[in-house]
Amino acid sequence: MQEKVEDIERKMLADNFWDNRQLAQKLIAEMNENKDIIESYESLTKTTSQLLDDVQMLKNDFDADLFAIVEEEYQTLVQDFDEFEIKILLSNQYDHSNAIIEMHPGAGGTESQDWVQMLYRMYTRWASKHNYKVTVLDYLDGEEAGIKSVTFMVEGDRAYGYLKSERGVHRLVRISPFDSGGRRHTSFAAVEVMPEFNEEVEINIDTNDIVVETHRASGAGGQHVNKTDSAVRIIHKPSGIVVNCQSERSQIQNKDRAMNVLKSRLYQKMIEEQEARISEMRGEVKANEWGSQIRSYVFCPYTLVKDVRTGYEEGNVDKVMDGGIDEFIYAYLKKNVV
Repeated sequence: MQEKVEDIERKMLADNFWDNRQLAQKLIAEMNENKDIIESYESLTKTTSQLLDDVQMLKNDFDADLFAIVEEEYQTLVQDFDEFEIKILLSNQYDHSNAIIEMHPGAGGTESQDWVQMLYRMYTRWASKHNYKVTVLDYLDGEEAGIKSVTFMVEGDRAYGYLKSERGVHRLVRISPFDSGGRRHTSFAAVEVMPEFNEEVEINIDTNDIVVETHRASGAGGQHVNKTDSAVRIIHKPSGIVVNCQSERSQIQNKDRAMNVLKSRLYQKMIEEQEARISEMRGEVKANEWGSQIRSYVFCPYTLVKDVRTGYEEGNVDKVMDGGIDEFIYAYLKKNVV
């Protein structure tokens, strides 16, 4: 990484460096990212060396005050190392992108729609804890309760890198609040996660391949909802992808947003195909995570959230549903190191 930084710094000295502004900005961002990791590494190395010296002093001559200081500094070091490790794990070119999340209920009507709403709350709570911005792009209320479908963007550095771990089917087991008999129900919800389209990637969409429809907005959207036909639906005929957007006030803005989401969906498809080719070259056999269950949330007869891919478990269901999913994300990232 130090060599990369030095190479970019040499390129910056060239007279024609800013001729291609987009490439120049990309190189500067890459340089700054590498510098950040280098500084973190050097800081960790320095702190570890100092702690080793202090530990040796304690072995030679124990001091309660020094012991308390070393204990506190060690806990800080562990936390800093975890953050450093995540920086290294999120090294793919699209990991720094914003994340676009789509959620749909499985079979089960109101039960599954309520489960989607619970997951939506979980992710928005998680985003808030990490100071990420959440923007709802499309929202359709359930018939009786919950959410029939929702698309939202999580904006912030490494948002996709973290949230890509959430792609798949989430399973809920609980005593249903909608069942007068108090019976236990199992519900499913599908979560799709994709990086926001990166302008550095070339994705051209032929206008003949899409159908653009307008309709009246519905659901959560402010006072302008249902007053004008501002919502936009785009159908991409070759892939069958359908995108809806109603977050903006004007039809033009919603069309632009919807096109960006469509490009993001195609971008995600390209990433998956690339990862599949790499796995094939390595001779790896992987389950199709897109359509398979990734995590179970059990509320009754006991409380447990378990990720079936990593085996990570958490008994405090309320903590998880309040956005405490970092440990699940971290376990997934560590398991998928290549």
